Amino acid sequence: MKRVSQLPLTNECHHWTRLNEVPVEVQKYWHQRYTIFPYYDEGFYMTRDAWFGVTPEPVANQIARDLDSIISPSKTIVIDLFAGVGANAISLARSTTEDGSTPRWDTVIAIELDAATLACAQYNASLYGMADDIIWVLGDSFKYLEILCNSPEKLQEALRVDVDSTVLFASPPWGGPGYTTDEVFDLNTMEPYNLAKLHGAYKTMEHALYLPRTSDLRQIAKLAPDDAKVEVVQYCVQGASKAMVTYIPATKDEDADLET
Repeated sequence: MKRVSQLPLTNECHHWTRLNEVPVEVQKYWHQRYTIFPYYDEGFYMTRDAWFGVTPEPVANQIARDLDSIISPSKTIVIDLFAGVGANAISLARSTTEDGSTPRWDTVIAIELDAATLACAQYNASLYGMADDIIWVLGDSFKYLEILCNSPEKLQEALRVDVDSTVLFASPPWGGPGYTTDEVFDLNTMEPYNLAKLHGAYKTMEHALYLPRTSDLRQIAKLAPDDAKVEVVQYCVQGASKAMVTYIPATKDEDADLET
């Protein structure tokens, strides 16, 4: 598990400028490209699959502001566990404190499993001048967290962060039956990582989960540690809800032991 420098764009990385270049199944998202990335024409690169799950930039910016207000200032490190093409990591890296100039986060780490997708993210971050302000990791975020929590000495120094100063942000894939059709989406059916898998890996740290807008709130409420509450925010673009984010406090060590 290592930090990576700028990866080369591949033939899986695209900046489509004409409709006839765009696969049919992606065209409806491409028509929304300026909503997703207002500066798309500056040269944003995407993989085909990234169009289905990218966070629109206005939503990513608001999430970054909400993290600042909800999460304690004592948390100075943020890890984007599913970086995708970089929308959230870029917004987090650009986030500032109330003075408008001091970076909110001392360290921003972005982890992505797919090399072509990570190459897009790094290139997109460079358009904002933020590529060098993000620590990029090519690999499995679950494996990274396991090593960080249990064997941090195995990590490079830049990745060996203080867990007590860290907050996690996860925008996982939303695959699974019912995601687009169910009135209330059962998070236990989400693929390839369901709610139990995600929360089980993250619960010892404060974390935010970017989930489908119809996610079952009863399932989310059960994640709240004793004497704590879970914040849930719906994020809209042009009056339509795009997703919800749930902000979850860390589970105390003794509570975590009881749950395992």
